[in-house]
Formats: sequence, C-alpha cells, structure tokens
Amino acid sequence: MRRIAYLLLVFLLISVATGYLWARRPSGEVESTAAWRASIESSVTAFGTLQPRRYVDVGAQVSGQILRLGVQPGDTIEKGQLLVEIDPSVQRATVDAGRASLAGLRAQLADQRAQHRLASQQHARQRQMAADGATREEDVQNAEAALASAAARIDNLEAQIAQTQATLKADEARLGYTRIYAPMAGTVVSVAAREGQTLNATYQTPDVLRIADLSSMTVWSEVSEADVGRVKAGMPVYFTTLGNSRRRWHGKVRQVLPAPPPPGVKTGASDSSTAAAPAAPSKVVVYTALFDIDNADGELMPQMTAQVTFVESSAAETVVVPAAALVPVPGADADRFTVRVLRTDGSVETRPLRVGVRNRVVAQALDGIQVGDRIVTGLADGKTAKP
Repeated sequence: MRRIAYLLLVFLLISVATGYLWARRPSGEVESTAAWRASIESSVTAFGTLQPRRYVDVGAQVSGQILRLGVQPGDTIEKGQLLVEIDPSVQRATVDAGRASLAGLRAQLADQRAQHRLASQQHARQRQMAADGATREEDVQNAEAALASAAARIDNLEAQIAQTQATLKADEARLGYTRIYAPMAGTVVSVAAREGQTLNATYQTPDVLRIADLSSMTVWSEVSEADVGRVKAGMPVYFTTLGNSRRRWHGKVRQVLPAPPPPGVKTGASDSSTAAAPAAPSKVVVYTALFDIDNADGELMPQMTAQVTFVESSAAETVVVPAAALVPVPGADADRFTVRVLRTDGSVETRPLRVGVRNRVVAQALDGIQVGDRIVTGLADGKTAKP
C-alpha cells in the first residue's frame, strides 16, 4: 500500500514539473501563430452539372424521311417556328382515302334518306287503306317493317360517318405532324437527326433536337450522404466552373431530392432526360441538391462542371485562430475550448475560448482571444503541442 502511494506521489510530482517546464519553455522552442482578422465560413463542398432550367426534347410523332431540317445547334428560334419537314406522302394518301370514304358514306346516307321518305309514304298509304278496309293487315305490317328498316340503315350510316370522321381527324393530325414547329422559344442546343434520315416512330418517339432557354440554369449537385443532412432548402450556395475559377455565381438551394439516383445513373447529365445517363456503378451514396442561377450574359453552358459550396454559416472580418490549436473542454458545451497562448515573456498560459463559425482550418474566436495574441500550435520540432 505504501509503495502504491509512493508511486502516485512521484507521478504527481513529475506531472507538476512537466507542466511548469512547459510553461517556462523558451519561445524559440514552440511554434505559434498570431490571431488575425478574416472572413470565415462553414460549408459543404460538392460537384455539380449545369443544365438549362427549361428545355424540351422535340421528337417526331410519325415515321418518314426528313425532307428538311431548318435549324442547327446554336440557332436562336421563336415559338411556332418551323423546324423539321418529314415526307408526308403516306400520311397524305391516308387522308385522301379517308376523305373519299367519307364522301361515299355521305352519298349512301343521302340515298338511304330518300328510301326512308318513300317507305314513310308507303306506310302512310297502307294505314289509310287499312282504315278504309281496302288492304290486308299483312301489307300494313310489311310497310311498317320497311319504314323501320330504312330508319335503322340511316342510323348505321350516320354511325359509320362519325367513325370515319374520327379516323380522318386522326389521319389529318398525323399529316400535320409531318411539319414540326418549335413548342417554345430558346436556343437549339443539340440536333440528333439529319436531312435524309428515316425516322421510325412505331414503337417510341425518336428525338430530333433539343431546345433550351439558356437565360436560367439549374445546377444538379451531388452531395455525399455524410453531408446531405447539413444542406437545406434556402441555404446560400455559390459555385465556380472549371473554365472560370475567378468568378463566383451565387444562389440559394431550391430542393434536395428525397432519394439518391438509382445505381448506375448520373444526375442531370443526360441529353435525353432530366436525370438519367448511364454511369459507372459506385458504392458511394450521393443525393441531388438543385439550385437555379441567372445566366443573362450566357457565360454558363449546359453540361459544364460546377465546383459547389453550400454555406452553412459565415462571419465577415472576425477574429480567427487555427482550428488545430483548439482543445475541447470535457463536459462543456460544444462551443467551449481552451487554447495555449504565448506570453511576451516566453511563458505559455491556457485560456478558455468560445468559438462561433468553425471549419477544418480556422475557428471564429468569440471571446478570450484578441487580434495579435500568439496561439501555440506546436513544438519547434514539428510535434503538436498538448496540455
């Protein structure tokens, strides 16, 4: 028991001596950095892809050969402008046949109505003669049946005419589809067909070109699952492009999609859909955050890569200290730390510190530190200073 007490006393004396020697260590044996003023932000970084906020893929609804393709990528077009003409021969022949069939049915209807009038007159005479006792009951019944049959044939022809008219209307619409007009104003960003090419619209609508409004862009950014909880709608965000790292575009988060894209799908990078392009399978789970950017000057282009920064919190021109010098206080609030400060006489003191905005490099000193205070960051031999 005495031996244990003796060992504890020796350990305590060594600890006190070590702390005293550390506090009296000459300033040349420690590394320190003066607290300074700077702007600081806590942020989440990600990569994203630029896409037009509004665009439409123009497809062909009928099969046939492209006779004329009136636009090229980069052309600015107006809503309703003629874009593509497809050979209308088959569709026009179908319409002509439908119109001829309709004319024939209408002629039959006119003839049947004349027959109905005759049957009506014959029926009226038979009834009059029956009233005078000058005809047989069988003849009256035959006249009634002929009249009803003529009326039924009229109804049948009218139904056939209605059906033919509906079919003709569909055929005329398909004939109209051989001329494709712009559904919106914008810029032609891609063309997927050529003059002379034959389009087959039997099983799916073939895409011909894409029109986009490039005055406003959407950034589809991929946020790691480790950071997505920090990204919220309305949060400030900015980004730079690979081609212009000096300019920042600023916006606010519009939406964080509730589920990651399916495996093997890359968000916002397709020429044929808003969110689907095959990509190499990855075990990394990412979520998609969307925000919109004005592009009035046209500097942003579709498919550009954006280096995105979501700003969680920030402070301008505040006192900052190195984050590596912070020592957490056990059991205290998350914003409570201590730092070692180098005195003018070369000794070191420990000060309590309350921090605000913090990132991996620096932290905002809310109290306890003034600009110019030298914060001990390590020993002269490169080791980290510890209490």
